[in-house]
Formats: sequence, C-alpha cells, structure tokens
Amino acid sequence: MNSAHTPSPSDTLARLADTLASRRPDRGGNPDTSYTAKLLAKGPDAFLKKIGEEATELVMAAKDGHPDRIVAETADLWFHCLVALTHFNLRPEDVLAELARREGLSGLAEKASRPKD
Repeated sequence: MNSAHTPSPSDTLARLADTLASRRPDRGGNPDTSYTAKLLAKGPDAFLKKIGEEATELVMAAKDGHPDRIVAETADLWFHCLVALTHFNLRPEDVLAELARREGLSGLAEKASRPKD
C-alpha cells in the first residue's frame, strides 16, 4: 500500500496562498522576478483587471463547451482571485469557511438574508 499522502484541494490552496503571501512586495517579493509580486506592487487595478479578463475567458470557454479550456481558465481565474485575497490579507480558508457556512442553505434563502446595501 502506498503511504504517500495525497494532498487535499484545501492543502493545495493553503500552500499556494503561502507562496503568494511570500511574493508580497512588503515581504520581499520582487516585481522584477515574480509575476505575483508585479501584480501586487501595481495594486488592485492590475489584479482586478486580470480577474475580469479571466472570468470572460472562462465564460467563452464554457460557451464553446471545451472542458480542457474550462479547467484552465478556471485555474487562471482562481489564481488571480487568490492574488486579490493576498492583497487584502485574506486566505482561501476564509472563502472555504464562508462556503461551509452556506452549505445546505437554500441559495435563494441565503441571498435574501444578506444585508441590503
């Protein structure tokens, strides 16, 4: 029996979040050598633009029905969302906790319970 540990998706997200945090310019991330550090150094406009671009590319891949492209574009979108979380000192665990909180709730009821801004 193979005793190797297969990482869970949440382990993968946590490791990626740790790596992204290490790329923050205020923690020594170098924008000249790191794409993530470059995005973070440019500020929210840079990574928010990428989130919009990747979301659009995901929509187009889904409309075209290309499973491999859907997966690749989702990965790109998630990555850039993780960069946004990093900028705001948040972690994927925060998002997972929110999803867990919503689990089992009616989507319509959950949406109706949100505060009105």
